[in-house]
Amino acid sequence: MSKKEKLTVRLLSRPKDFTFDELITLLGFFQYKQVSLGKTSGSRVAFSNGEGDFIRFHKPHPRNILKPYQVADVITALQERGLL
Repeated sequence: MSKKEKLTVRLLSRPKDFTFDELITLLGFFQYKQVSLGKTSGSRVAFSNGEGDFIRFHKPHPRNILKPYQVADVITALQERGLL
């Protein structure tokens, strides 16, 4: 099983310890890269596929672990785009 498949299965299991770094890696497999929103963006982050499509949410803090609603939001965003 490839790393992309492992991360996808892990995300879909809705773990309580899915990290932001794992999310960056997974979205990278789908050609999404983190883009800068400027210094006034605070904890908001955006990922773009270079075709004008963005996935946006708040970066988890102070820990690097996504909250359950964030995991659900990422799953929904990827499903809406036909990537899952």
